[in-house]
Amino acid sequence: MTNVFDALKERGFLQQTTDEEGLRSLLDSESVTCYVGYDPTAESLHVGNLLSIMALAHMEQAGHRPLAIVGGGTAMVGDPSGRSELRQMMTVEQIDAQAERIRGQVGRYLDLDGGKSLLLNNADWLRPLNYIEFLRDIGKYFSVNRMLTYEAYKRRLETGLSFIELNYQLLQSYDFMVLNRDYNCKLQMGGDDQWGNIVAGVDLTRRVNRQEVYGMTVPLLTTATGEKMGKTAAGAVWLSGEMVAPYDYYQFWINCDDRDVARFLALYTFLPMDEVRRLSALEGAGIRQAKEVLAYEATRLTHGEADAKRAQEAARAAFGGGGRDTDAMPTTQVAAQRLEAGTPVLELFVETGLASSKKEARRLVEQGGAYVNDERIDDHEAVVLAAACRDGVLLLRAGKKKYHRVVVA
Repeated sequence: MTNVFDALKERGFLQQTTDEEGLRSLLDSESVTCYVGYDPTAESLHVGNLLSIMALAHMEQAGHRPLAIVGGGTAMVGDPSGRSELRQMMTVEQIDAQAERIRGQVGRYLDLDGGKSLLLNNADWLRPLNYIEFLRDIGKYFSVNRMLTYEAYKRRLETGLSFIELNYQLLQSYDFMVLNRDYNCKLQMGGDDQWGNIVAGVDLTRRVNRQEVYGMTVPLLTTATGEKMGKTAAGAVWLSGEMVAPYDYYQFWINCDDRDVARFLALYTFLPMDEVRRLSALEGAGIRQAKEVLAYEATRLTHGEADAKRAQEAARAAFGGGGRDTDAMPTTQVAAQRLEAGTPVLELFVETGLASSKKEARRLVEQGGAYVNDERIDDHEAVVLAAACRDGVLLLRAGKKKYHRVVVA
């Protein structure tokens, strides 16, 4: 069997390691416990977190044991990495409620119920800490001068680094030490912005536990257009189906830049690399087929097969110009009386979220990007009548790719 290290490297997951040859040898010789931490700073994880989750899933499939750590303790301090200012402090109740939601999202990718992977909360060992004892026993291993050489802290010095944030690296390093001691964890993984914290954790664990441990980072992706992966004009692409509907999640993937398809197929699906290469070699109209596979596989992993099929059927119906099988689309109900009287088209586009304001909706019409049932609207004074409905449904479109279904109530 292929060493999982080589598989991860081939698929594009590997950015930095503390000891490449040592880690490769370890993964080839025994079943290794590894971990990634996720602070519950929002109600859901997002596509930006997905790369490290997929890396853990590959580890699990190769027979290793992943630990997904929910940062119920570290979230009380706030990670300065990638931030220009102090994170807003959350209450313990907020943190605990958001931490609970993460289990269901991670459980889509890892076998938590079967015990192949574990989900732990670092609040269990961080919150009971005695601060004076912690400083005496752990703080002595950290050099402030060295900490300030890491990029996360260097950038914050320009805008102001709080004392509470300076403690974050100690807490994350302590996580690794505890997980190594209690679970024989030998590998910490994370995004490349965590490199400084990971190196510090490796160093602390070696010093205190006298254990040889390793660190590895995955890349912080940007799309071919230079945008941060998982960010859109509408905001973050959340893994929660309540925050981003499966149809919209499917659309995020199918609308990716052609130049990103090969990379995303390798990173965000479990397709064999031979199939990834076959799909990546498609050109012209074939690119649409590759994107369909990417969107379906990514949506299936996050939302399940049923929702992925519904999203795929709805997308095919919309782009085929039909009105059938569109149930999975984002939907807004409109009272029949409003359409009988005639509803201004600008009003409908704002109400359904296809435009943020009437001014934007007007500009959309003037640029030829507003459609009702695949008919372009050229007059921003136009009204939509009940007679335009097909089986009680209107299909609105903004530009080439954004659809919304209106159902007559």
